[in-house]
Amino acid sequence: MRHRKSVIKLGRTPEHRKALLANLSALLFEKKHIQTTEAKAKATRQMAERLITLAKKGTLHARRLALQRLRQKRIVKILFEEVAPRYMDRNGGYTRVVKLGRRLGDGAPMAVIELVGFETAEKKHKEREAKREEKEKQKKQEAKEEKKEKKKEEKGEKGKEEKEKKK
Repeated sequence: MRHRKSVIKLGRTPEHRKALLANLSALLFEKKHIQTTEAKAKATRQMAERLITLAKKGTLHARRLALQRLRQKRIVKILFEEVAPRYMDRNGGYTRVVKLGRRLGDGAPMAVIELVGFETAEKKHKEREAKREEKEKQKKQEAKEEKKEKKKEEKGEKGKEEKEKKK
């Protein structure tokens, strides 16, 4: 049974695990979304949610506690000035974990963890797909026009040849 087991160990030593989660959380606050394994995403979610709740307090003590966990002043500044103000009227649920499927190399279950309310990876992906489809439609249309022009030219040449044969 897993009663009262609050730590997700990730098969690492405590120091390694803390460093990994600090790096993943920092990357999440910087990029607003990251792709990783499901287990790491769930562990990162725990740390990120706690840090955002801490950042909402906005005190010097809260900043120092966040700096202890994240270890990067630049990321703490982003957390307190960009991320936390967006969630002042939200009580928890700052992150979302979206399952993606399995990784090709080793079959590990993958997921995207993202901050709720920011431009998400899905929206960017949909925009890219829409642009790609639009370009493909333009190429197809241009190809059709070229074919029509070639047919007209061929008909024009055949018509000239037939006239010459009749003479």
